[in-house]
Amino acid sequence: VVGMESERAKEIMSKLYRPFLLNNFRVIFTDIASAEMIKYAANSMLATRISFMNDIANLCELLGADVNMVRKGIGTDTRIGKKFLYAGCGYGGSCFPKDVKALIKTAQKVGYDMEVLQAVESVNEKQKSILFNKLMSIRDSFNGDIKGKTIAIWGLAFKPETDDMREAPALVLIDKIISVGASVKVYDPIAMPECKRRIGDKVVYCKDMYEAVVNVDTLLLVTEWKEFRMPNLEVLN
Repeated sequence: VVGMESERAKEIMSKLYRPFLLNNFRVIFTDIASAEMIKYAANSMLATRISFMNDIANLCELLGADVNMVRKGIGTDTRIGKKFLYAGCGYGGSCFPKDVKALIKTAQKVGYDMEVLQAVESVNEKQKSILFNKLMSIRDSFNGDIKGKTIAIWGLAFKPETDDMREAPALVLIDKIISVGASVKVYDPIAMPECKRRIGDKVVYCKDMYEAVVNVDTLLLVTEWKEFRMPNLEVLN
């Protein structure tokens, strides 16, 4: 998407992108304001899908429905599609939070309320606490008190295949666990140096996923790295 103000700019950018066009790579030329809006609207739509599915997941849990079956079912509808329908701990990173906030603020400047996006942001902030809330709901397993317990966390980055921890749900989770007097052991394939840069030695950093669960009281899976999908249950036990 290329925002431009003159035909000369369009000619220059057309020449620059011509090699990509040979492979049917699409280039859309618009005015500058529309180009900016396309970027914000695209990321905000994806963020909306994530918050919607997290809301649905929470309702499924209360009703006894399986959110994975719901996801597969609605994903077969070609009007909806399969992407960005996975429930989780909320979105983070550099794009979705920033662009949702930017669109809300831009609208406010011209006297308009983006009510849907405000709800998307609200749901996402609440979702970042979902694992902590689940942890607190099973306090009976810890004799009614989580203080002094050790919690393992698998995954720190806001999504797999990155070390990006900007607005990562794991940061909220760690702070909440520590605030109630528990300690935290963590493992992430590549994001631990970034985590240490952000929060220092508030947590214990482990060399692998199995070291993280040694002498802990429970395990929380935060980031869906592939190596966490099929753990060795014998080692875990």
